[in-house]
Amino acid sequence: MASLFPTAKSDPELAPFRPALEFGFFNALTWQIAIGTPMVLFAGQLGASAFEVGLAYSFVFLLTPLQIAATTLLPHFGFKRVALGGWSVRSLFLVIPIGLAIMATRGTAAWMVPVLIGSVFFFCLFRSIGAAAMTTWFMGFLPAGVRGRYFAHDQFFSGIAGVGTLITCASLFFFLPIYPALLIQYVIALIGSTLAYYSLRQLPDIEKPPRVSLIAVLRSTGRHLTAPSVFRSYLWLAVWYAAITTSIPPFAAYFLKVTAGLSAAQIMLFEVLRYFGVILGAWLIARRIDVTGARPFFLLSLVLVVIVALAWLIFLRFGWGGTPMMLFIYFGVGLAAVCWAVANLNFLPKIVPAGDRALFVALHGAATACLGGCSPILWGTFLKSTSPTGEPDVDVTVFQIFFVFVIVSACVLSALLARLPEDTKGSPHPLVIGNAILRPFRAASYLANLIDWPMEGRGAERKREEER
Repeated sequence: MASLFPTAKSDPELAPFRPALEFGFFNALTWQIAIGTPMVLFAGQLGASAFEVGLAYSFVFLLTPLQIAATTLLPHFGFKRVALGGWSVRSLFLVIPIGLAIMATRGTAAWMVPVLIGSVFFFCLFRSIGAAAMTTWFMGFLPAGVRGRYFAHDQFFSGIAGVGTLITCASLFFFLPIYPALLIQYVIALIGSTLAYYSLRQLPDIEKPPRVSLIAVLRSTGRHLTAPSVFRSYLWLAVWYAAITTSIPPFAAYFLKVTAGLSAAQIMLFEVLRYFGVILGAWLIARRIDVTGARPFFLLSLVLVVIVALAWLIFLRFGWGGTPMMLFIYFGVGLAAVCWAVANLNFLPKIVPAGDRALFVALHGAATACLGGCSPILWGTFLKSTSPTGEPDVDVTVFQIFFVFVIVSACVLSALLARLPEDTKGSPHPLVIGNAILRPFRAASYLANLIDWPMEGRGAERKREEER
């Protein structure tokens, strides 16, 4: 593995920041399990209802506003201490699922579901605190000349770790009973979180930022959210998009597990296809978005969402397609999500004032993540059902209504987004959040802080990238 990372011989400029790349690699081992599909499958296996699964999956989104508030810690403790504090404490809450997996091999109990959900809540809570420092800290210590290579490498290594984790989880589910498989997976997550923490410790700190006044932020927030502007129009369209798409991954996995009766190994292989959709989409879009602008990819994302929802309706209504249909659906979900995420990162800088960019971007990230994260909770209350044997189940009729709502919403959003103005000439440098591209449903939350990274070197960096 060591040869994969840059060395003093292979890339002397990037080699001093190798721990940052190692952090992205090891961190991917954690979030794929702790707040991804394995967590959903664990909750479903313990007997969680659709509402409880939606609640647990939503914590990472609902706690995004806390990430903005955590920005006020940075002037007092600095970037490195806040990041290390958040990442170290969150690791402790991975021990709880490990204990539950051990005890569940001898039988489950009703109290295990709320304990698992509570551990996810506190994991996401401290993850939000640590994430408040991440983007600005990394942009602060990375020289302008290596930032582009760093984020390209970061996506590559995180992609390797992410796909490897999914395939490992699928293999464990295939060869082992579910609770021993989950036990090993959460041990992997804990090891990844620990190694990610020690990688962060090796990175240099940067100067503490000036104090941020939350009172001043709150005073201006209402004005920015309500005053007529392209930003306001786009913000509420983005919130609507998040509301119709955030619920698809958790409830797809939950339905396939508790209603369709598929094995956890099969569901994890579908997740691999979703991830490949993200990776392929990111590669294709990056080569074209500077020429075409963001709007065509917003519309492409919505077209893909409609196709995915129609495929789900056919599967639910007629039972047609089987495994090939699910492979197609999961790949489409990943492709649609990354189309929107990359387009968002390129469009947002064009419609916000340069002087207040951090505030506008933070408002966008918090609103889309938090309000969009309410969707799985809301739909979970309607999808919740009980099988004839008394086990938790999904109301298939309501699930079909959900996808009809998705189709109608996507069609309306397409018409509204097509009317948004976009300047495709001389546009500012797109926002950069590294491996968050590989987790597009949570990408916006990484931008939720009130401190922007230094502007120095951005123009020269973009010029070098264009020349390459």
